Amino acid sequence: MEYPPVSVVMPVRNEERHLAESVRHVLRQDYPGEFEIVLAVGPSADRTEQIARDLAGAEPRLTVVANPTGQIPAALNAAVRAARHAVIARVDGHAMLPPGYLRTAVATLAKTGAADVGGVMAAEGVTSFQQAVAWAMTSKAGVGSAAFHTGGGAGLTLSVYLGVYRRAAIERAGGWDEGMLRAEDWELNHRIRARGGTIWFTPDLRVTYRPRDSVRTLASQYFHYGRWRRVIVREHPETASFRYLAPPGAAALVAAGLVAGIAGLAAKAAGAPAGPQWLTAGFAIPVIYAAGITAVGTLLSRGLPAATRLRIPLALGAMHLAWGGGFLTSPRHLHRESDMRVGQPAAATESPAAAGRE
Repeated sequence: MEYPPVSVVMPVRNEERHLAESVRHVLRQDYPGEFEIVLAVGPSADRTEQIARDLAGAEPRLTVVANPTGQIPAALNAAVRAARHAVIARVDGHAMLPPGYLRTAVATLAKTGAADVGGVMAAEGVTSFQQAVAWAMTSKAGVGSAAFHTGGGAGLTLSVYLGVYRRAAIERAGGWDEGMLRAEDWELNHRIRARGGTIWFTPDLRVTYRPRDSVRTLASQYFHYGRWRRVIVREHPETASFRYLAPPGAAALVAAGLVAGIAGLAAKAAGAPAGPQWLTAGFAIPVIYAAGITAVGTLLSRGLPAATRLRIPLALGAMHLAWGGGFLTSPRHLHRESDMRVGQPAAATESPAAAGRE
């Protein structure tokens, strides 16, 4: 086949550790056609901006554009506006594209006629905790049945990791909604599907992903994931499923058990009648939950190093409870709809939420 030129767009901010290596993985692609890289650089607390400028000075195929907001959807829109080609490959500043990624993705676009093609977010850890998180992120016990996490056969899907798009599909949908600070790819793909486009998953595309390296950063990541998934469920209630509702259910039960147990202890300390003291039985709920994720992790992670297996219940608990807590506490005003669009004046377009409900 004749391979069309491709624009690789990368939103980057605070990526000093990974940016140069990530760009090198793109430049080493054995893609038969022309390609360029557009870095949309947000305000960073490290040397990301200087590294981006140095890379652009050494590589004529690389362009840098500013992203004053520092937010991913705004960066993607800015990069697409600066891009020159009809195929857009979205890549993160810490993603390491495998050899043949662009070739396989563009060939799949041509073969399937899809608007967006993507593959597996192949989580791989370095430390024992990262390895535990990587296991949880690629297991149904951790993230449910999402193909781009757990793998599966090629076919139509709702969304994919990263994505290689037909630019025309992005522009018809109006670009990324700059008010969606998480789940921005899912929301764009929803609008693409609402306009008749298809999203195609293929396990042939695997991109290495480095998980968070501490409980605090992992919990923060999944808390925000949960908050923004609640936005999706509010605006598109037909998308609600057991996979999305199980973590908030678990978080609510564990919280209720802890509150009841603490109330029972307080009643005992105050010398209350025996009735309120039975509330200490609420502690059984978090104990049962902890025992459950420990058993699941132990049974399903055979073959992993002992240090990794010991950390799997901690990773699962942080992911489930933080995601569920974010979902339950997500404020209604979280999503501020944006009229900014790729290649179109803002006033000439509809809101992204309205577009998604066509």
